Amino acid sequence: MSARAATSTLSVTFAGHATVLLELDGVRLLTDPLLRKRIGVLIRRSPVPPVSLRRDLGAVLISHAHLDHLDVPSLRLIDRSTPVVAPRGVGPLLRRIGFAPLEMEVGDEVEIAPVLATEAPDAARVRVRAVPADHAGTRYPLVGESPALGYVVEGGLSVYFAGDTGLYDEMRDLAPLDVAVLPVGGWGPRLPSDHLNPLSAARALELLRPAACVPVHWGTIYPPWLPPAFNAKWSEWPHAFARYAAHLAPQVDVRILRPGEATVFTSPASGGEGAGE
Repeated sequence: MSARAATSTLSVTFAGHATVLLELDGVRLLTDPLLRKRIGVLIRRSPVPPVSLRRDLGAVLISHAHLDHLDVPSLRLIDRSTPVVAPRGVGPLLRRIGFAPLEMEVGDEVEIAPVLATEAPDAARVRVRAVPADHAGTRYPLVGESPALGYVVEGGLSVYFAGDTGLYDEMRDLAPLDVAVLPVGGWGPRLPSDHLNPLSAARALELLRPAACVPVHWGTIYPPWLPPAFNAKWSEWPHAFARYAAHLAPQVDVRILRPGEATVFTSPASGGEGAGE
């Protein structure tokens, strides 16, 4: 891990699909929230995230407008005073449901403070930077032209949340990173080329050069018309990714979390290379 601060802790909680709670230096960020049992025609096969997951959020990060990443009923469960960081073009939809969004393009940055920063004005802030994603992000008719984004969050440690993306060479420009949160699967019988699969996600590690990686976007939601045995195979995606990663990027600490599980990373100056929970 890189040593940027005397004490720094990053907790990563995998809530399912692309919903991840990042807790960095006291700031809680929730990505692409899916907080209910059914999303359109898709059924959740993992526990619904607890209410505590969406409390005291510094911000919500939306990677793109697709239904499984921007779920309006889930967003309605979140305090409307919460900043929502989203790609440019998504703002009108978010404003209709009561949020004041921070619309971003690649290269834009915003600082996020802990929710209690007004009581502690010197509290640390984290910086959120919008980075490219090789993925179609448009959602007609509610959202017109809008890009898909990833986000690099930097405080005492750095973490990259990829959202949905295919493999692209410019990922090397994001390196080095402390932690990469990478999609390694999906919810259907096939993955289009603008998605990472277990092999291409492992190849992404060669470009990103993170110290650690948490695979997400697998085994949470599925179409009910497919056989249960077929759906169960999707839970093998992170393990296939880990095997490819052991060959292509053996230096990366891959941590597979079941939905609801968390792991903690610490900077070297605060006691080592990281500790899992």
